[in-house]
Amino acid sequence: MDNDIRLTQFSAGGGCGCKISPADLEKIIHQFAGTPIHNPRLLVGNENMDDAAVYDLGDGKALISTTDFFTPIVDDPFDFGRIAAVNAISDVYAMGGTPVFALAILGWPLAKLSTEIAAKVIEGARSVCHSIGINIAGGHSIDIPEPVFGLVVNGIASLANIKQNSKATAGCRLFLSKPLGTGAISNANKNGKVAQKDYNEAVKWMTTLNKLGAILAPLEGVKAMTDVTGFGLGGHLLEICKGSNLNAVVNFESLPMLNGLKEYIQMGCVPGGTRRNFKSYGHLIEPMDEATRLVICDPQTSGGLLIAVDEKGMEEFNAVIYSEGTVVTEIGKLLNRNEEGYYLRIK
Repeated sequence: MDNDIRLTQFSAGGGCGCKISPADLEKIIHQFAGTPIHNPRLLVGNENMDDAAVYDLGDGKALISTTDFFTPIVDDPFDFGRIAAVNAISDVYAMGGTPVFALAILGWPLAKLSTEIAAKVIEGARSVCHSIGINIAGGHSIDIPEPVFGLVVNGIASLANIKQNSKATAGCRLFLSKPLGTGAISNANKNGKVAQKDYNEAVKWMTTLNKLGAILAPLEGVKAMTDVTGFGLGGHLLEICKGSNLNAVVNFESLPMLNGLKEYIQMGCVPGGTRRNFKSYGHLIEPMDEATRLVICDPQTSGGLLIAVDEKGMEEFNAVIYSEGTVVTEIGKLLNRNEEGYYLRIK
């Protein structure tokens, strides 16, 4: 590969930060949706605020199906493939499932970038899939102006273990499994302002699988899970709040953040997705200062699991976290809906 090639220079956005805003996506999905075909086995479809579709297989198990793809968030093609794969697989884990196979989605500007570079992207994704014992069993590719890559991922779960955003309950404590800040730090990298150690830390987290979701799925006390990606912490927490008709309060000082996040934001390294996110759902959050907003709305790529745990299930939850040697951070709590307009308060 030509060492002068920087993948992030071939796209306007990067990672999950290039997602269509929540408000625009809702218009696209629902404006001409029509009457859905009734299928009692389709347990979760796009009418719900969940990470993947869920289909009842009729034997006590469910098929979980999802897709995620985006433009480069890093310059190294192998890392781009790894991050895209981990991000897509995360949706299955967030629903409480175990991945079984994947399909690749590749859009590549052949006039600008070589097939060898594309092959390295695929190899990065394949390395992640092989690490959890699944194959990339096929896929589809097209020649387009900007590089795009992602996966369709299918998984299996026990029906009893499916975790939906609409099942959270008042009193649940909220936990986050990865630090925030990949949006701003990726923007800093694209603009040549990032420190190498901070960039390396971000890549490490973006390539860390959310296997914890499948491990927590059997716990009755875990009421809801979602992965925090392009809509930011605010957007994905609001999906739980709206889906379950609850309010939430988050302690800003408790939020885990990547090294240097606040400094990069002060330097102006704010992706466009941050502002699109706030424009879409800022009216649902109690007013907050700009510094807080730029963290809460920062679009994450391959972010952590946001987990809602009932108080009665805390002992079992803590035991699993301890046995897995995993670190999760408590960030807030879900409350009964107060019907005052705001769903979320940042204190």
